[in-house]
Amino acid sequence: MKRLPLFLYGVASYAVSLAVFLYAFGFIGNLWVPKSMDSPRDVPLMSALLINLSLLGLFAVQHSVMARPWFKRWWTRFIPPAAERSTYLLFSNVCMVALFWFWQPMGGVIWNITSPAGMNTLYALYAGGWVLLLYATFLINHFDLFGLRQVWLHLRGKPYSPLPFASPWLYRQVRHPLYVGWMTIFWATPTMTVAHLVFALMTTAYILVAIQFEERDLVNEHPGYREYQRSVPMLVPFLKRAARP
Repeated sequence: MKRLPLFLYGVASYAVSLAVFLYAFGFIGNLWVPKSMDSPRDVPLMSALLINLSLLGLFAVQHSVMARPWFKRWWTRFIPPAAERSTYLLFSNVCMVALFWFWQPMGGVIWNITSPAGMNTLYALYAGGWVLLLYATFLINHFDLFGLRQVWLHLRGKPYSPLPFASPWLYRQVRHPLYVGWMTIFWATPTMTVAHLVFALMTTAYILVAIQFEERDLVNEHPGYREYQRSVPMLVPFLKRAARP
């Protein structure tokens, strides 16, 4: 693939990611979007449950399999290595759009907080989760994570150099602040419906499993990661007090 078209492909993939990111804010929070997680139910409960579990499973399989090193080695036999991250994001976005489009609300309320103080606190936590998520990406190089650095270097004719292992201050409190942000987003809601609970439970379970695969790859890739694991808690700050790396 020529350099300029590949660069434009990476920019387009990034733009789609931003659009999906913004829609997800409204979809999960039931804010400002035409169809959200808790729109009126229009299919039987069990049908809705099966559809939603299938959509979450599709995203989990795509997101995990395409992130594995063995898949990347195979995949880059067919696509330019500089486009690998952008393509990964594009497939992830397709799965997310499918989830937005086909998601089936399920009705039922697990909890409903109506006091202004409680609602404001939970909405603030929800917004804070998104801020934490976005901030954490910039600490580890937002543009590499979203594939722009790769296509930019390719456009300039420079080889891609993987980012060295580093632990900015937030990553010295927990190893996975990105996932802390996501889990805050999933659970911080004043009204927990059945559909939202299914979503929160399944995505939290996926994160806990995905971390095991991700950290195994990181241990193989970075010699210092094993010590980092011993020194920094995975998701809960101050859980253990080992010496910092």
